[in-house]
Amino acid sequence: MKAEVIESSARQEDLDRLLALQHHDPHSILGAHLEGKRIVVRAFRPGAARIDLLVAGDAPRPMRTLGATGLFEAVVEGRISIFPYRLGIHYPDGESITIHDPYSFMPTLGELDLHLWGEQKDDRAYDKLGAHLREMDGVRGVSFAVWAPNARGVSVIGDFNRWDGRVHMMRTLGSSGVWELFIPGVGAGFNYKYEIRTRDGSLLMKSDPFAQRMEAPPATASVVYQSSYEFHDADWLAERARREWIKSPVSIYEVHLGSWRRVLEEDNRSLTYREMAPMLADYVTGMGFTHVELLPVMEHPFTGSWGYQVSGYFAPTSRYGSPDDLRYLIDELHRRGIGVILDWVPAHFPKDEFSLGRFDGTALFEHADPRQGDHPEWGTYIFNYGRAEVRNFLTASALYWLGEFHADGLRVDAVASMIYLDYARREGEWIPNALGGRENLDAISFIKKLNQDVYRLNPGIMMIAEESTAWPGVSRPVFMGGLGFGFKWDMGWMHDTLEYFTLDPIYRRFHHRDLTFGLLYAWSENFVLPLSHDEVVHGKRALLAKMPGDRWRQFANQRALFAYMWARSGKKLIFMGQEIGQWREWDHDSSLDWNLLDYPDHRELQVLVRDLNRIYRDEPALWEADADPAGFRWLDADDANRNMIAFMRVAPSTGRRIVCVCNFSPLPRSRYRVGVPGPGFYREILNTDSAAYGGSNIGNMGGVEATATAWRGFSHSIAIQMPPLAVIWFSVP
Repeated sequence: MKAEVIESSARQEDLDRLLALQHHDPHSILGAHLEGKRIVVRAFRPGAARIDLLVAGDAPRPMRTLGATGLFEAVVEGRISIFPYRLGIHYPDGESITIHDPYSFMPTLGELDLHLWGEQKDDRAYDKLGAHLREMDGVRGVSFAVWAPNARGVSVIGDFNRWDGRVHMMRTLGSSGVWELFIPGVGAGFNYKYEIRTRDGSLLMKSDPFAQRMEAPPATASVVYQSSYEFHDADWLAERARREWIKSPVSIYEVHLGSWRRVLEEDNRSLTYREMAPMLADYVTGMGFTHVELLPVMEHPFTGSWGYQVSGYFAPTSRYGSPDDLRYLIDELHRRGIGVILDWVPAHFPKDEFSLGRFDGTALFEHADPRQGDHPEWGTYIFNYGRAEVRNFLTASALYWLGEFHADGLRVDAVASMIYLDYARREGEWIPNALGGRENLDAISFIKKLNQDVYRLNPGIMMIAEESTAWPGVSRPVFMGGLGFGFKWDMGWMHDTLEYFTLDPIYRRFHHRDLTFGLLYAWSENFVLPLSHDEVVHGKRALLAKMPGDRWRQFANQRALFAYMWARSGKKLIFMGQEIGQWREWDHDSSLDWNLLDYPDHRELQVLVRDLNRIYRDEPALWEADADPAGFRWLDADDANRNMIAFMRVAPSTGRRIVCVCNFSPLPRSRYRVGVPGPGFYREILNTDSAAYGGSNIGNMGGVEATATAWRGFSHSIAIQMPPLAVIWFSVP
């Protein structure tokens, strides 16, 4: 039976805009409306043969069609209030469905929600925007909300409507630019996108910026998701909140989840989050690290970006499992006493058509001017930090990973590219700020507020900046004029140290400053000493392969580098594979070469790293005063001709001392004299030349007694046997 054709009581202008899918408020036409003493119900279902209005207690009312438009209308006389109803939709192919009308529900966001979003004051914007399972008037479904202020029309498309943008048109809420729709009957697991009609007439298919799950790449749809995971790390979080990390041991193992271990027998696939959880926890605890740092786990379209070109700022990558699987991994690491730091990228985002770029047909998340909005180095877009909604989006993302995934910190990537307008640009390729300078004042303001917000809401977390310039106060509080981070990567130390160690020892005396210069600024920031993934790719060679000399000397150099690094002021970070002496450059598509542990020298290097972590954690002198010059004292900084340095670390709370002597020459030194502050037995607690680590076993038979022989300004000194290319630690009560 065909529906009767009628003319609607709605204005033709509104109908035309609706049929063109460009109406800002389809709810004003569709759904139930009181007109005098009757109720008019309209539905828009192109392709339907018939629609029945179903009201409890009444016989089905066939709705009449408005020509061939797909619009249907029913009039219920004598009613003066809106009533519950459903729609029975019948298609020509015989399919019939009964639904609750999406246009019969009130908005799921209120005026306060929209005000907070527009003012960068909604700490939990991810609870409102995006897709969320809800119950409205006793009906279960999903609320969708997306920010697209310059769109002419927005629809939700997905598995539930055959990806037809005509079925679920959204409405705008006031002047917020937020489009909203509640769709009954939709549940978890459905794929969806937003179909956006732009002002120039283009049609865009966009993933949800607030999606909490995405399809596994190369697919790009968002997925309706709701977590059901229950964490079991309350004790960890309570202890974390009491911890002052700057005065605690921090030894970080940087990991790329897709290539740490792979299942070679199953087409070289990556481990899942859940498979990795016990294996990574066992390994990291066995090695004595305090934290793991994960290269970005946020969804990204291009695997070769290693996660640094993010398309899902609220969605863990589906490459390794579900969001709750990632929660399980973090929970397991917490259960084993390991903190989890996530790399996070608020500096730029990719230009893929399905993602954030030109989201509603305009430069929404980015700047329109390429001198501000295009990143010349990475071919990406730069966020517009001057826009409150963009700031709220990024702040909510940071808070989401810290709050909803219990991450213990964020390492913020590419901070220098955020705070300098001329970063990677030549003269004439950038626009000065309002004061005529090169500083990105909006980005600086955003960073300061971000750090204040995340520390306020997440006690005990760490915000770590990858900032490669001499910008002052990166890790100083905002009230002191700083950017508010807790720590900063010491990129200068990394560059200088690798520059020194890659030289043949015969030339090192001319580069002695590379070892000592960093101590001129070591306490200007709270530093992390990184030997990161960036240093073992793109032709830079693996860390072990950088070392000069034959195989024995390469291992000896790397052992000495690690022991020097662990003794120096600053927290520690190494990239996976460095602890086993990976020879190959890191390849994100293949596993680490764990088979190298079949060889003694690789096993012995691993044992050294384990012992470094064990002693480091047990000796407060090595971490208690990392950010205080009182925790460090040079004993000999000037012996460049012999490639030697010596220094002492001190725990101010107890006075306990650790003396570190470094010989970066291939020549052993017999009875090498080092000045020390006082008498006592200097017990040898670590020697990288030990046979246990693959060395030649030159040492001091357990330690040496200081004598009253003045040396280099000290009243006492020790005369030690110093092995080649080695570092020795001595403890002093």
